[in-house]
Amino acid sequence: MLNKNAGKPELNSLSVDAACSGNPGVLEYRGVETATGRQLFHQGAFPLGTINIGEFLAIVHALAYLKKHNNTMPVYSDSKTAIKWVNDKAIKTKLPRNNTTDPLFDLVDRAIDWLKENDYPNRILKWETKFWGEIPADFGRK
Repeated sequence: MLNKNAGKPELNSLSVDAACSGNPGVLEYRGVETATGRQLFHQGAFPLGTINIGEFLAIVHALAYLKKHNNTMPVYSDSKTAIKWVNDKAIKTKLPRNNTTDPLFDLVDRAIDWLKENDYPNRILKWETKFWGEIPADFGRK
C-alpha cells in the first residue's frame, strides 16, 4: 500500500547507489537517469570500502556531473547517512586509512573539498524504498 506522505518519485532526476561485497568490502557506485535507468557514471571497483562511503561519493559525483552539465534536476539516494554526510560536508567512518584504502580516501577528500568549494541548486532527496521499490541505480545483488 502506497503511503500518501511518500508520494511518487520525480522521474526527471538522477538516482545513485553503491554496492559493497561485504561491509567493508569491494565497493563500487553508479548514477542513472531515474526515468530510464540509463547509466551516467560508474566508479570502482575499489578493493576495500563501505556502503556509506560509496553512497556519499555517488551523491557528490552526481552533483558535480549535474553542475558540469548545467542541470538542476534532483538527486535521489536511499542512504540517510550519506545524505547527512553531504549536508555536513564531512564523513564519519571507522574504515582505516591505509595503503589499500588510500585511493578511496583520496576521492573522499576531493569530494569534501568539492562540496566546500561549490554551490549547487540540486535537491538531494531520500528514495523511499519501502513505497517505491529499489532505487533505479540498484545493482540488484541482494
